Amino acid sequence: MGGDGNRAYGHKTFSRSRSHFRDRITADGSDGWPVAPGRYRLVVSRACPWASRAVISRRLLGLEDALSMAVADPIQDDRSWRFTLDPDGRDPVLGIRYLSEAYDRRETGYPGGVSVPAVVDVPSGRLVTNDYQQLTLDLATEWTALHREGAPDLYPAKRRDEIDAVMAEVYEDVNNGVYRAGFATHQKEYEEACAGVFRRLELLSERLSEQRYLVGDTLTEADIRLFTTLVRFDPVYHGHFKCNRWKLAEDPVLWAYARDLFQTPGFGDTVDFDHIKRHYYQVHSGINPTGIVPLGPDLAGWLSPHHREQLGGRPFGDGTPPGPVPPGERVAPQGRPA
Repeated sequence: MGGDGNRAYGHKTFSRSRSHFRDRITADGSDGWPVAPGRYRLVVSRACPWASRAVISRRLLGLEDALSMAVADPIQDDRSWRFTLDPDGRDPVLGIRYLSEAYDRRETGYPGGVSVPAVVDVPSGRLVTNDYQQLTLDLATEWTALHREGAPDLYPAKRRDEIDAVMAEVYEDVNNGVYRAGFATHQKEYEEACAGVFRRLELLSERLSEQRYLVGDTLTEADIRLFTTLVRFDPVYHGHFKCNRWKLAEDPVLWAYARDLFQTPGFGDTVDFDHIKRHYYQVHSGINPTGIVPLGPDLAGWLSPHHREQLGGRPFGDGTPPGPVPPGERVAPQGRPA
């Protein structure tokens, strides 16, 4: 998510670009990037659903000490993601003001957008990968030597075909569908995308009416990927992206499912509604030229009982929940339900 074309959203047909830098950090270092504690830095925006997948995975797996994290300002400028939340406007580990500097060190004059999540090699300051689809799968499967004790198996081998199938449908119709609707420039284009979003949400609601999680009886990568869109649905996608056939809070199954995940350690404690709302409404000036950020919706409902435990399921399987959020990574009060 990112690039210098923010003002163009809503004025040209939307097409999500593929990740350009697709190196992998693996246990055997086969791409030249071996898993190693402290070597890499994960750069994210709490506003971005694609980056938020990595934030949640890192926390669930207990990789906070092994993989440090930089949080970019939710408001981009023409050079994209910037570190203006940090003292002196520089990331304290990488020493850079803009994520684009790490891209430039990898490929000078790279013509594509500067996106998050991104993993940067700390010693060289070079970008390693911005492959948001593969990154979290590798955190779950390649970084196992550095997982915390009791870390869940988010991509269990016996379930991968089913997880992959569910994630592909969720990506096409929901994760990316809301963007195709929101950035549409023609009525037919918008209507087709919006109809696809709600058609898939209705199927997911039906699936989740009888099972607590998307695949099996434990949390998996599929739940993480659906959650990062659902948690943004009423605050930004319903109004800002015109995905307004109904609100998430109006579907009893999906609303309860989303609250169940939000209240699970590792999910809601990574969400910053303030960053989310300010990013979408202030950066996408092509579709919200005034830059006004709405006051609603009321966030208190996220903490209300969901009763999904009645469906059974074991969130962490044979593992355990993650511990408290590290002090330096806690979401500010204005970004959380009261």
